[in-house]
Amino acid sequence: MASNIGWELYRSFLGVLREGSLSGAARRLGITQPTVGRHIAALEKALNVALFTRSPSGLLPTAVALTLRTHAETMETTAAALERVASSQGPQVRGVVRVSASEVIGVEVLPPILARLRQQHPHLKVELVLSSRLLDLLQLEADIAVRMVRPSQEQLLARRIGNIELGLHAHNDYLQYHGTPRQLSELAHHAIIGYDQENAFIRSLPLKGIDRSHFALSSDSDLAQLALIRAGAGIGVCQVPLAQQDSRLTRVLADAFSLELDTWVTMHEDLRNSPRCRVTFDALVEGLQRYVQD
Repeated sequence: MASNIGWELYRSFLGVLREGSLSGAARRLGITQPTVGRHIAALEKALNVALFTRSPSGLLPTAVALTLRTHAETMETTAAALERVASSQGPQVRGVVRVSASEVIGVEVLPPILARLRQQHPHLKVELVLSSRLLDLLQLEADIAVRMVRPSQEQLLARRIGNIELGLHAHNDYLQYHGTPRQLSELAHHAIIGYDQENAFIRSLPLKGIDRSHFALSSDSDLAQLALIRAGAGIGVCQVPLAQQDSRLTRVLADAFSLELDTWVTMHEDLRNSPRCRVTFDALVEGLQRYVQD
């Protein structure tokens, strides 16, 4: 078995895994279909295994291919991290920094912060990854993450932003038509916007007597829930600082319902001396602190 297999072979391998065909992988990677085919053949020869079988629906991965996927994706993450580090060399703040955040923070809060950052450092490029999944900073899936939980790994450099309060909100038009609830029990008579799949966070909500069966509209997307609240579809959970920016939204049952998200900005301690990561980290901390305090 060959011991020195080029990354480009594994890159094509991942492309075929994800697209299910040589042509799809070629389009995804920006190379020709014959090149992808040669890469797969070379990788199979080097490993002395079959990676794909042909079927009417395309190329199907073998059991060996599925086993290799995680390792190849780790290589992909490392290669991307190496490119980000290499691109940042020079006297100016430049290069790519990869930032992970939740949907609402990434769409509603970070854009003006990142816009100001780019005005100050025009050679800096930002990759914004929106996901509720905690990307692994130790494995370099992201350079910096905004998290709603205190990081536990010792290798992470973390700065606490503070608590972001969550409250129940509704559009003024909805309240004018349906009335404003004065106690939690009255929510049973309102259109509640909630999550589709129950999880530990949902079970922690202080909504006595209200469960998933009471949700008139449900989605696991925080952005979708926010859009429904803004459209006047019902009462839902929203970040208080965000709702305060919109005069059309009113908080209800503030004394009965309040949750706090402990918010942190984190990055791997090895990146503390990276100019691109340092300026981005500081900008996120400053901008998010201003958002929490306003």
